[in-house]
Amino acid sequence: MKFTIFQGSLQGGRSNNEDRIAYCYSREALLMVVADGMGGHHFGEIAAQIAAQTLTESFQREAKPDIIDPFRFLQRGMSNAHYAILDYSFAHKLDDSPRTTCVACLIQDSIAYWAHTGDSRLFLMRGGKVAAQTRDHSRIRLLMEEGVISEAQAATHPDRNKIYSCLGGDVAPEIDFSRKTPLERGDIILMCSDGLWGVMPGEELAVVLKGANLMQAIPQVIKDAEKRGGPKGDNVSAVAVCWEQSYQEGLGDSAISTQTMSPGEVTTKLEEFGRQPGYKAEMTEEEIEKAIGEIRSTIEKYNSKK
Repeated sequence: MKFTIFQGSLQGGRSNNEDRIAYCYSREALLMVVADGMGGHHFGEIAAQIAAQTLTESFQREAKPDIIDPFRFLQRGMSNAHYAILDYSFAHKLDDSPRTTCVACLIQDSIAYWAHTGDSRLFLMRGGKVAAQTRDHSRIRLLMEEGVISEAQAATHPDRNKIYSCLGGDVAPEIDFSRKTPLERGDIILMCSDGLWGVMPGEELAVVLKGANLMQAIPQVIKDAEKRGGPKGDNVSAVAVCWEQSYQEGLGDSAISTQTMSPGEVTTKLEEFGRQPGYKAEMTEEEIEKAIGEIRSTIEKYNSKK
């Protein structure tokens, strides 16, 4: 595999960052995850952490070097994360379980497989246009599909942030899956929280990223989105990959080649809870360490299941 990948997240106007982003790859497969936590205090970010960590740790264990059944892997990972969040909520006697959206994409043999619940989005961009994207599990999307409101009205609708499916909710999540999607050289897959797509539509992002070096373009896109969001703007997070972009002139060392990796080797990029750059929360070091241990224990319970 040859690809260029970049992930980044900014806090926006919120008191802390409840988004979690991650990617990991073996010699033959690549996994990307975006989770946008919901809930008071630090529990939303714990839900998002559990989702991202559950999926990446499953990948680390199962990618030898590829995943046998990609759609089953995504379904099981999200379901395990859902029940792990509920377990965490029960153990802490929380009145309302923390919740998180989640979108995950697995690429192997130049075929993309993705799944999502909630309104974190995936865009497949080809030739400066959006070739495919996820459909939000939101009331607004349903109203738009029924023709009740327009896209312009949706941008300012009071229910624009209300979703009906997520991980950690009272009912089992609705998880939508893509088709097996062959990728072409130069295709870009962008996954992001609503803090990005809510202020920069997919069509605009596709034009901005056409032919761009993601290592330079994505950080600027995230900064621009944070600025557009203003002082009360949401967290802004994205993971983007350009497939086989290493063949384009001028990329230098930014491209990743997995050809020399051993069959059991996996590289992962996921910050541990409370260890992200610029992290802010009303928690002591002792409380952060305790939360890390509890998250680890909760995830291990479900990742041991087949």
